[in-house]
Amino acid sequence: MLSVTNPSDERLTSARRAKLAYIYVRQSSVNQIKHHQESTGLQYRLAERAEDLGWPRERIHVIDEDLGKSGAGSTERQGFQKLITEISLGHAGLVMSLDASRLARNNRDWHQLLELCSLFGGSDRRWRAAL
Repeated sequence: MLSVTNPSDERLTSARRAKLAYIYVRQSSVNQIKHHQESTGLQYRLAERAEDLGWPRERIHVIDEDLGKSGAGSTERQGFQKLITEISLGHAGLVMSLDASRLARNNRDWHQLLELCSLFGGSDRRWRAAL
């Protein structure tokens, strides 16, 4: 479920918008990619939602290297590792995914992601899961 956020929401500060927006796109298998194209399309359209929230298109990065890969572990998902790295470097002002299971299927990966967002989310430290 997508959370509706007003573009003037105080959490979307100019400092946050000065960073990059990351859209994480993943389907678990090649079969899902072929037979559930509407889900893949919805995920790619999150870039439009980031634009609505104030990010210019050139500052929105879509990470889709993990299409067709299971979310059971992060070690084989290069896109997820890239996302973790970008958050750790403080580059992310926004991270979007269609649902939490796209990002991580196990607690270790999920908690690592949330902890990094909290640590490197910027001076206001008000990250929230809008999934």
